[in-house]
Amino acid sequence: MTEVFFYHGAADKVAAACALLGGAYAQKKPMLVFAPDKALASTLDRHLWIHPALSFVPHCSADSPLAAETPVLITHHLDTPAQFDRLMNLDRNAPPDFQRFQRLIEVVGQDEDDRQAARARVKHYKDCGCEVQYFDLSKR
Repeated sequence: MTEVFFYHGAADKVAAACALLGGAYAQKKPMLVFAPDKALASTLDRHLWIHPALSFVPHCSADSPLAAETPVLITHHLDTPAQFDRLMNLDRNAPPDFQRFQRLIEVVGQDEDDRQAARARVKHYKDCGCEVQYFDLSKR
C-alpha cells in the first residue's frame, strides 16, 4: 500500500518542494516529480539550480538522455516513467496509478484553492485505503 505524506502550509510551494527534494537527495533517495503544469515544472527546474543555496540537486526531465543516471526527475506525464520508489505530486489532482509507488509526497501551499484541492486528494487517497501522514510547514 502506498504511504502518503502531506507537507502542507508551505509559504512558497516551489521552495518547499526544492527543500524536500534536497533532503531526499542528501539521503540518496531518488524522486520522480509529477508536474503536468509545464510552467510549474519549469519554475521547479530553475529553483533546483539554486536551492538549496549551499548544494546542488541533480535533476532533469524524465525523458532526458541523462534520466537513467539522475536522482531527481521531473515529468509532465506518468505513462512510462522510471519506476521510482517515491513520487512527488505537484498537481492539483491525484496522479494516475499512484498506487505503483511506495511513497507519495504531496506539497500544499497556503492558497485556499490549493488547500481545497489537497483536501479532495486526501479523501481520494483514504478512499483507496492509504494511510496519510501530515507535516505542517507553516511552523518552520
